[in-house]
Amino acid sequence: MGLIVSSLAGYLLGNINGAYIIGKVVGGIDIREHGSKNAGATNVNRVLGSKPAVLVLAIDLLKGVLAVVIGRCLGSGDVGAILAGIAVVCGHNWPFVLKFKGGKGIATSLGVLISLDIRVAMILLAAGILIILTTRYVSLASVVCALCYPVLVIAFRLSQEMIAFSVVISAFALLRHKENIKRLLGGQESKISIKLTPKKGD
Repeated sequence: MGLIVSSLAGYLLGNINGAYIIGKVVGGIDIREHGSKNAGATNVNRVLGSKPAVLVLAIDLLKGVLAVVIGRCLGSGDVGAILAGIAVVCGHNWPFVLKFKGGKGIATSLGVLISLDIRVAMILLAAGILIILTTRYVSLASVVCALCYPVLVIAFRLSQEMIAFSVVISAFALLRHKENIKRLLGGQESKISIKLTPKKGD
């Protein structure tokens, strides 16, 4: 029963979409109708500016961390934490309160990873930041980190449950970025720019 409750709690927590909330509060808009139409921090930066995007990152990271904490408390340790982690990413990507049209789950996944194994999370975060700084492609950083995550889990000799978790989370990330991958391969992907205020007309 504890595993079911922790998974449900994780999914419901994932439904708290930072981009949607900040879009409504700061811009009075549904962020999913603007820019790239994705409910994530990168699109919030594109449409509303960097300060709101930082708030979105904080919200989405925090709910990933909280889901793992709840999972450990309610679901018998690491297994409960892993299931809650998967559930919170599912809730972010496919939230029932937003008619299953959510974000891509990268910030939330990072929050989960930080709580499960901070060593792996910091390596992936450093790699992601380096890729973004050198290429300005957030999607490329997300895809590369998704591919590297299972490799790192195996390299650190983590549990079989963690290996399975890493494969599932990486598959989620790659699935949500399939259009970005096509644009990257075709040289049509948009690069990120840090801005304090949105462009007029966005």
